[in-house]
Amino acid sequence: MTDTRYLVHGVFWDGEPASQQEHDGGRPVLRLQPPNGAFREVSLHPGARLGFHVAAGARFCLGHYKVHSASRRDHVPCPASAPAARGKQCERCFVLDDSRLIHDFHRGGRVPAGLRTYLMQQHWLYVATFASGASKVGTASHLRKWNRLAEQGAVAARYVARAQDGRVVRILEDLVSAEAGLTQQVRSAAKEEALVQPLPVPRVDAINARHAAAVRTLLAGVAVEGFSIAEEQWVRPAQAAGLCASTARHAYPHALDDGRHGFGIAALSGTNALARLDGTDAAFVVNLGRLAARTIVLGDFASDVPAVQESLF
Repeated sequence: MTDTRYLVHGVFWDGEPASQQEHDGGRPVLRLQPPNGAFREVSLHPGARLGFHVAAGARFCLGHYKVHSASRRDHVPCPASAPAARGKQCERCFVLDDSRLIHDFHRGGRVPAGLRTYLMQQHWLYVATFASGASKVGTASHLRKWNRLAEQGAVAARYVARAQDGRVVRILEDLVSAEAGLTQQVRSAAKEEALVQPLPVPRVDAINARHAAAVRTLLAGVAVEGFSIAEEQWVRPAQAAGLCASTARHAYPHALDDGRHGFGIAALSGTNALARLDGTDAAFVVNLGRLAARTIVLGDFASDVPAVQESLF
């Protein structure tokens, strides 16, 4: 057990994409920032055990990023280790973060040279559908085309357009939102809740296919240059299957803003883990994204099992 306090940055899916059904892709980890030194990454593969103690109190700033190219960016820790005032950042780091400028680039907003290089690479427009059937339109850079959807926790997704750069793809994204009624965001809490009672995967896939077809039909008639219509299905990582299947599970009974927690990981979809607690056969959905910007200590901890298990069923 260690007493090192880590600032949680969240769940990240790096590595190679899944190439076909029943294959695992990526390398999902919980990324942690120590007081000094490089990030520590804790594997979240099925069969891993995760134990931690959450320090009570405020969330703290995760710092900001400087983007240098399509494949390189640097993390700059918050110099003041300030409380998070805006999402997961303090006001200063929010202003300095290159990524906040991405969303205005297609409206003529100015961006630094490194971020411009990132935005001028090929981008993809996708339609993603989650366990409740809720769907969204979104964008991904070519280099993280698969990984972005893995981090989002999609149950089914299809690429509907390939754009020459980040400006064109965001014009298309706004157009699809306005004309097809697809949102650009599904709340993390909604994804978590949906995974407690997920719709059957074939139904989710059918919903996704219907939305994707409608978007392709819409895009076929738009007067925007610099893109082509795509027909490609995203491959969900095999390690998400246990969460997407319609098996019995329950909402995790403890808040992640304090206390000791520990469990085995049976499956992972986006930031949500299917957890096995010591002393019970029941499975629980734990949204590890709720740990972002909180401080934890790793150790051999275990989550308390609810005193009256019958209330879960």
